Amino acid sequence: MTQAMEPMSSVDTAWLHMDQDENHMMITGVLVLDRPLDPGMFKKLLVERLLHFDRFRQKVVEHNGKAYWQNDPHFHLDNHVHRIGLPEPAGQAELEELVADLASESLDFHHPLWQFHLVDRYEDGAALISRIHHCIADGLALVQVLMSLADAAGDPPAPELDPLRETSLLERLSRPLRQVAQAGAHLGHNLISEGMDLARHPAKVRQWAEQAEHIARELVGLGLLPRDPQTRLHAPLGGRKRIAWAQPLELAAVKETAHQLGGTVNDVLMSCAAGALRNYLTEADTIPGSEIHVAVPFNLRSRDQTVSTLGNQFGLVIVALPVNEADVLKRYQQVRAAMTDLKNSVQPQVTFGLLDLLGKGPVSLEKSALDMLSDKASLVMTNVPGPASVLSIAGARILQPLVWVPQSGHLGVGFSILSYAGSVQFGVIADSQMVADPGKVTRYFEESFCELRDHAFRRQ
Repeated sequence: MTQAMEPMSSVDTAWLHMDQDENHMMITGVLVLDRPLDPGMFKKLLVERLLHFDRFRQKVVEHNGKAYWQNDPHFHLDNHVHRIGLPEPAGQAELEELVADLASESLDFHHPLWQFHLVDRYEDGAALISRIHHCIADGLALVQVLMSLADAAGDPPAPELDPLRETSLLERLSRPLRQVAQAGAHLGHNLISEGMDLARHPAKVRQWAEQAEHIARELVGLGLLPRDPQTRLHAPLGGRKRIAWAQPLELAAVKETAHQLGGTVNDVLMSCAAGALRNYLTEADTIPGSEIHVAVPFNLRSRDQTVSTLGNQFGLVIVALPVNEADVLKRYQQVRAAMTDLKNSVQPQVTFGLLDLLGKGPVSLEKSALDMLSDKASLVMTNVPGPASVLSIAGARILQPLVWVPQSGHLGVGFSILSYAGSVQFGVIADSQMVADPGKVTRYFEESFCELRDHAFRRQ
C-alpha cells in the first residue's frame, strides 16, 4: 500500500523547483564549538528535539506534476549525521573549504532533505555543519529550530520530550508559552478574506481600495526596475561555491555607531555591505555608474511568534546599495533613506504572493519569472536575529554561528548577517565564477565598518 502523501504548499513547492545544478536550494549553517560533540549524545538530541517536526522524517515525492511530503520508510539517522575531519592545520581556511564543498553538493532526494556533519577538530575546538533544503522552511524558522537543539551555556540538557504531549517543542522551550498566530502569510488569502468582509463592513471598502492601489504600485515598480548594471557579480554560474566569514563585530560598537549617525543597526550593516562591495568591485575597475540592488528576505511572521510549524513565510524586498558613491557618509545616508522607504512597503507580501502563484504553475513559468526577478538584483543578503546569550549544544559551547541562504535564478552571491550573544557575524557565500576569494569581501566589510565608525565619531 502506498504511504500517505501530504501535499506540499505552493510556496514551498516554488522553492523546491528552484533547485538547479549550479544553485542548490540549501540553507547552509556552521556552528563553531569549544569542544567535539559526542555523536551518541547529538543523535539523542536530534531524536528528542529535531524529529519532533515531521518534515525531518519525510522525503519529497512528485506525482502528476505536484509535490508531496511522504514518510521515508528507510529513515535512519546514519543517513543524516556524518563525522568528517579537516586536513592540517585544521583552521578557518580548511573549514571554509569543507563548507564550500558541501554547499556545492546536492542533498540526497531519496531521503529527507537535511544533513549534519560533525567536525571533530577545528582550531582549539570543533564545528558542526548543517545543510537543510529551503523547501522545508525559511531561514528564520530554521535558525529557531537549530537553536532549539541548544541550551543555555552551563545548563544541563533539557529533559526528554513527553511523547504523550502534543505541544510543540519550541512552545515548550519558550517560557511563558505564547499563542501562535498566523502573521500575514498569504497575500491572496488576505485579500480574499478582506473582500468577503466588505459586505459586513462597508467602511473597509476605501481602506481595501487604498491597499490594492499600493500593491499595484509595488508590482508595477518591481516590473519597471531596470536590470542591474553588468559587473562580475553577473558572471555565468559555475556551480562551485566559495565561503568565508569575518571576525565577529561587537554589537555594542555597531549600536553606538548607529546612534551617532541617527540611524539603526541595519542601516549601519547594510552600509558596510555596500562599502565592501564597492571595494571588491574596484579591484576589477568595474564600479558601475549607478547603484546595484540586493534581494533581502523579509520575515512575515510576528516578531515574537514561536515557530510551531515549518514552511516558508517570508517575502523579498529589493534594496538599493549605492556602491557608486565614494563618500562613506553619503553612502550611509543613501542606504538609510532606502531602508526607511521600505518600512511601509508591501513588497514582501507581493513577492510572497508571486511565489505562491508560481508554485502552482508549471516549472517553465517559474524559471522565466525567477530569471526576470534575479535580473533586478546582484546578490541576496540576509539579516537574522539570533540568541542574545551564549548557548551550548550537547555540552559543547557555541562560539560562533553562521548561516547562509541559497541564491536563486542566476544570482550567485549571498551575504549573511547573524547576531549572537552580543556580537554580529558576517559571512559570504559565492559562486567561484563571481567571487573567487570571498575572504577579500569579508575583510572589506570589517574595514568598511571601521571607516564608518571613525567618520561617525569624528563628526561629534
